[in-house]
Amino acid sequence: MGIYFNPGNKGFQEILQSEYIDKSGLITLINNTVGTMAKLTCISRPRRFGKSYAAKMLCAYYDCSCDSHALFDDKEIAQTEGYLAHLNQYQVINLDITGFVSEATTMDMPLLNVPNMIADAVHRELTESYPELAGKSLTDAMIGYVEQSGKEFVFIIDEWDALIREAKGDAAVQKKYLNFLRGWFKNSSFTPKVVAAAYMTGILPIKKDGSQSAISDFIEYPILDPNGFAEFTGFTEDEVKKLCEGHGMSFEDAKKWYDGYEFSDVGAIYNPYSVMLAMRKRKFGSYWQRTSAAESLLTYINMDFEGLQEIVSRLISGEEIEVDTESFENDFETFKSRDDVLTLLIHLGYLTWHEEDGTVRIPNEEVRGEFRKILKGTNANRKWMELISRSRKLLEDTIAGKEEAVIKAIEEIRDTQYAPTFYNNEQALRYVIKFAYIAAVDQYLKVEELPSGKGVADVVYLPKRSSMLPALVVELKWNKSSEGAIRQIKEKNYPAALEEYGGEVVMAGINYDAKKKIHSCLIERSHFRSAKQIQT
Repeated sequence: MGIYFNPGNKGFQEILQSEYIDKSGLITLINNTVGTMAKLTCISRPRRFGKSYAAKMLCAYYDCSCDSHALFDDKEIAQTEGYLAHLNQYQVINLDITGFVSEATTMDMPLLNVPNMIADAVHRELTESYPELAGKSLTDAMIGYVEQSGKEFVFIIDEWDALIREAKGDAAVQKKYLNFLRGWFKNSSFTPKVVAAAYMTGILPIKKDGSQSAISDFIEYPILDPNGFAEFTGFTEDEVKKLCEGHGMSFEDAKKWYDGYEFSDVGAIYNPYSVMLAMRKRKFGSYWQRTSAAESLLTYINMDFEGLQEIVSRLISGEEIEVDTESFENDFETFKSRDDVLTLLIHLGYLTWHEEDGTVRIPNEEVRGEFRKILKGTNANRKWMELISRSRKLLEDTIAGKEEAVIKAIEEIRDTQYAPTFYNNEQALRYVIKFAYIAAVDQYLKVEELPSGKGVADVVYLPKRSSMLPALVVELKWNKSSEGAIRQIKEKNYPAALEEYGGEVVMAGINYDAKKKIHSCLIERSHFRSAKQIQT
């Protein structure tokens, strides 16, 4: 067994030694492509969403140098018609392109050498296994082997676009690499004879401008439209529920922290890396690992590209934003609009996409924490820092009961570029209030109820465990009274979100009089006893 040529099934064995969620159904989708015109598959998804696990599983299943019956006989794939027909029946080429890029960087070698490094590594292992192929080029050796043995190759390439990303604008490196891939996947004298199937993964889809035509024959399943691969993008909600039950962990907390994407046919898809760490450590929290690709986004946000700062602020405050994903060129460099940057954030896992209504939002607390770091970072734009400073002062004044100061701060926010153009209904007021209290995300968890036919419901800010601040309940009214807002809070006996909270509560009733064009505010304090405290 080699590293790149027929790596065997040890990698998948190690995965099975720990808690394993059966994703072998993915193999069925690839089996259905073997030997067909659709045999080239390209999957794009964010980091930490199980790409390497899938690659090791596919290697173990297809590799003819090992026997993997014991690994798969009790898995979902074993129940399918083509299970035995493809099990351990192919030669496998398995490549993780990030490894070659890292090796070249460590050895201070030009990235232009990477395609040769890949070819040399595969050729070396192939000829070590079959010495009679020595002296032939890599492609000729592979053709010769298939002709002699009748066994075709399955290519499994992880992070295929790593060199493209690392080379950035270096056209020479990208061209050489793509020509190398063309020799395997777009070669009329090689591809039909040698390639039984190919499974290739990366972060971004294939570029739209034709520069990556070497792999244009691949059928793509990007995160924006994963089609039948959606349930294999991460953990499904049912899978996370079972994990939580088995580990005695709260599913509600898991959903709050790690719910990542949502697809119409399978529902919510969770970040598998973070979910498993939370189960092992028995602690919900952020296991996000910041990447160089994500770091560069701060540059674009600080440039306020077509009002991007405003959009990010709206996202942090809990809004859903309409985005046109069609113009994105599938790279880290070509940005024609703020929609392109937001589309990149979807591919990186920073935003979740709702195809039906064409909107994005921040998916969970883990990712929201990364946005907060950008929001309060020392390199943040001056306008942004002014917004945060004003918001922190508003929060302090609200807790201190300074009603006139609160009114003044809200009206200042209303006059900024962050406010809606038309201030003519309850939702516009709600929008402004969420901006006004955006600094609360540092020490509070925000709980919102959807607006109802009776008016705008409460916005509740629950202090985090590390915070000594009181809870904050904000009730909004339009053309009514701030006194009525406070009365409604009391009549409701507080929202359900406070049932587990026992402590001081600040109630802020805010009304806007559309005729007089003024805000009014009434603030009261109370001590709330939780249901548990009442019982005891």
